[in-house]
Amino acid sequence: YPENGSFYCFGCGAGGDVVTFVKLSEHLEYVEALKYLAEKAGMTLPEDVKDDATAKLKIRILEINREAARFYHSVLISPQGAKGLIYFRNRQLTDKTIRTFGLGYAPDGFDALKNHLLQKGYTKEEMVAAQVVREGRNDGFYDTFRDRVMFPIMDLRGNVIGFGGRILGEGQPKYLNSSDTLVFKKSRGLFALNRAKATKKPQILLTEGYMDAIAVHQAGFDNGVATLGTALTSEQAKLLSTYTAEVVIAYDSDEAGRKATNRANDILAQAGIKAKVLTMSGAKDPDEYIKKYGASGFEKLISGSANSTEYAINLLKDKYDLDADDGKLNFLREFCSQMATVNEKIVSDIYINRISTELDIPREAITQQVKSLRERNRKAGQKKFDKSLTAFSEQNPSNSQRDPERARNMRYALAEDKLITLLIKNPDYYRSISPKISPKDFVTTSNREIYIAMDNRFGGGKEVTMLSLSSELTTEQMSKLAGLVANSDGFNFTLEQADDYINTILSKNQEQTDEQIGSMDEQELRNFIGRISAEKK
Repeated sequence: YPENGSFYCFGCGAGGDVVTFVKLSEHLEYVEALKYLAEKAGMTLPEDVKDDATAKLKIRILEINREAARFYHSVLISPQGAKGLIYFRNRQLTDKTIRTFGLGYAPDGFDALKNHLLQKGYTKEEMVAAQVVREGRNDGFYDTFRDRVMFPIMDLRGNVIGFGGRILGEGQPKYLNSSDTLVFKKSRGLFALNRAKATKKPQILLTEGYMDAIAVHQAGFDNGVATLGTALTSEQAKLLSTYTAEVVIAYDSDEAGRKATNRANDILAQAGIKAKVLTMSGAKDPDEYIKKYGASGFEKLISGSANSTEYAINLLKDKYDLDADDGKLNFLREFCSQMATVNEKIVSDIYINRISTELDIPREAITQQVKSLRERNRKAGQKKFDKSLTAFSEQNPSNSQRDPERARNMRYALAEDKLITLLIKNPDYYRSISPKISPKDFVTTSNREIYIAMDNRFGGGKEVTMLSLSSELTTEQMSKLAGLVANSDGFNFTLEQADDYINTILSKNQEQTDEQIGSMDEQELRNFIGRISAEKK
């Protein structure tokens, strides 16, 4: 689960954070696992970087990438690169833009870059690690990119970490991207973010491809970025959230672009980013739109962009004939389902009012349907979560066979499980929860220990994540925690549910044995009966 840095095996019940994974898979202690991961990332913990072979290789890969980018650019502006330069000229890119983005051309051959890098003193093994050459038959090596215009991909510090190459002429794939290396992960980077991060504009423009991002920059929009040949990922959305609170999605206007837009809307929302969508008519993508209508036309398009909810509603309007009764009915069914997933009631109320007026449908009828669907979704989600959590509890040997205390108090243990899971997924709920329950109120020892670790970190103003807890919990406790998170995937918690879980846990303290009741004085007995009566009401 990349979004929270955890793993879980539904077969054997092992789980935890990345450190726990390495501990189990490599049979290492906690500190050794940290060192192992640091080496993978090219970091030092705590040895000197001069003695770190992985870090040295990382530096060599960055040097190779920089040299390769220079080589591709020098070829582009030479007679040998005329084919590539003609392509960029036909796309109306200026010399300044070509220089700014370091665009280049990979010659149509198998060893041009390889021979160049060998002359510079780089080994074949280092080139393979950088993925600029590949291993062939009989111990041979050949250039990865051939007869392609080249787009260097840079990290936030301006290092060349990879390449995208577009083929000239026939052949597949149309775009070829560097494979993942020690310095490059396609799912984590964004093309041109090294430039867009400094924009003064209030949002980031998210495009589908390199040429779209370059085109918007050339037109004066320095806030354009592009995904790296893949759909938007949660990691990329998280990266964007550190630079902006709003993203304008400027994907292609075809069917594939619309589907990608809907997916991007969901991912951006999960990252807490407000999303708007460009609706382009008369052009298939930002590059073509700017060529047709100019920078001023594109600026107006951005100003008139719809938020993600409005965009989805407009797609529904285009899908159905609203003048026909059947079309209107089908539209309303999908519209109500859509509104039932909108978390902010004030937002859904605005659109319900608007549709009510446009279609001349009583507002109360739409509101009631949305309310009903929202409640059905909540119950379905709760039922799914409860079922998966119960199954997890029954199937995980550590929960019952090794923990008789839990088996005796299953009702309370499950409520504790839910409360712990809720806090991991919603750390901001802690302020509301902490005054209502303390570690001593937990019924089971295993959950109490986990909650104590979380409570101590929350109380100290520290981050509470899977990774931060791994140094404080045992491997078994981390597996338990990962299982809870895995089984809650796709389920959203509320503070009202937190109160239900807390009340269930606290109700254990109100249980009294016959012997305890018999030993009560008159006032204690009155209080006990009063609590029972209040609960029944």
